[in-house]
Amino acid sequence: MVTGLAACQKANGKGYVSAFPLSLFEKLARGERVWAPFYTLHKILAGLIDMYIQTGNQDALQVAEGIAVWTNGYFKNMDDGQVQRILHEEFGGMNESLVDLAQLTGKERYLDTAKLFEQPSLLDPLAHKKDRLQDVHANTTLPKIIGAARTYEVTGDDRYRKIAEFFLDDILRNRSYAIGNTSENEHWKNSAGDLEGTLTLKNAECCVAYNLMKLDRLVYGWTGDAHWIDEYERTLFNSRLGTQNDQGLKQYFFPLAAGYWRAFNSPEESFWCCTGTGAEDFGKFNDTIYFHSDNDLYVNLFIASELNWRDKGFRLKQTTKFPAEQQTSISVQTDHPQERTIFVRIPRWTDERVTVKVNGLAVQGRPRPGSYLAVRRTWQSGDRIEVTVPMHLSDEILSGDPSSVATLYGPLVLATVLGEGPKDGPTKFITGRPTAPKAGPPAPLPESSPVSVKSATDLQFSSAANQFPIIPMYQVTDQKYSVYRAAAKS
Repeated sequence: MVTGLAACQKANGKGYVSAFPLSLFEKLARGERVWAPFYTLHKILAGLIDMYIQTGNQDALQVAEGIAVWTNGYFKNMDDGQVQRILHEEFGGMNESLVDLAQLTGKERYLDTAKLFEQPSLLDPLAHKKDRLQDVHANTTLPKIIGAARTYEVTGDDRYRKIAEFFLDDILRNRSYAIGNTSENEHWKNSAGDLEGTLTLKNAECCVAYNLMKLDRLVYGWTGDAHWIDEYERTLFNSRLGTQNDQGLKQYFFPLAAGYWRAFNSPEESFWCCTGTGAEDFGKFNDTIYFHSDNDLYVNLFIASELNWRDKGFRLKQTTKFPAEQQTSISVQTDHPQERTIFVRIPRWTDERVTVKVNGLAVQGRPRPGSYLAVRRTWQSGDRIEVTVPMHLSDEILSGDPSSVATLYGPLVLATVLGEGPKDGPTKFITGRPTAPKAGPPAPLPESSPVSVKSATDLQFSSAANQFPIIPMYQVTDQKYSVYRAAAKS
């Protein structure tokens, strides 16, 4: 594929290679509406950069640099007004990929090109901790902020860090649903902190969850704050798991109005942005289970996995059925005894019953939910860490709407199953977007009453208010469901 792209680039001349003729970029420069040439170019550029990083393919790097040189030349002799008009069209993560290229090559001119994609109308208010995001397209915005985050990492300019941290905190605190994702019909429709009236068929575009997790991961890397892994975990279990079916097909929107169901792309007639990011998403879920500093290790997520820290001759094996069991066991194998600290995340959703033991003995220090417990010792092969993280039920109201409430069990958002989905299989689709389910308008929210645990190991729950089954949202397949319930009247 790289060889083919290189041949196309050579034939085109001047570094250009994309899925359409240059005439579309010429129209864009004239102020005509074209959707969305830089968005597509970014996917090619990002793929080439990944090809170089993962395989060392020098041709991929050369083609990527050619695209960067062409991009810089495209903006040459344009005034700022013309540039900003062009940037009104979705351009994906062009700034992020150009920053990546600058870091990989040491060529600062690519960083200058990346900054051509900055939009003061978006970044300036965020730098001053102001939310000006009402009616803004969510997944057009997320990659721009990820680009700002990467610019901070490469330049050290603290302004970009402030933008990324404020934006992420604001979205998660004021504009997100219980499932750890945001947006309605791809936009932020209401003012910050007000999600009343936004539960519809077209909530929580899946690409947005992908990019939120990417930004969580970046900000966590700067701070080491367990808060960002708590957020990552919530989105992972509730907005990503379950959005790929057993055929590998992906969701686009995530309905949060009562009575709808999951709908996936078709095998041959639809391939959405969320299909592409979903393919990457589900292939990289192992990239945040563990982090490390120069000498120390962080256990972030309770997922059965094996870690081989080759540079240190240090290996871990994590054995768990979490969340069906509320514990994990981590065994150590080393080439030789090694002194280091292993930081075990104590999630904010657990309580004072949490325990951490090494070789059967309780670790000194009080595990505090929402932080890490440091375990420092000289590790030897056969050492074992055992972590118990009790889960409990909690309610969370919809931001700005106390009449709607979601229930969580630990990090898991629960869903009320309202019956079987459509008998004729998945919802039919038109190109690009799912059509509305034929079930008509949303159902009333189920009545709320205290939820009880029916079986912790089977993750089954019940409510006295109704006879509907209640299960973790990620286990819902083709049933009709409701994440939110009508809050009990006081």
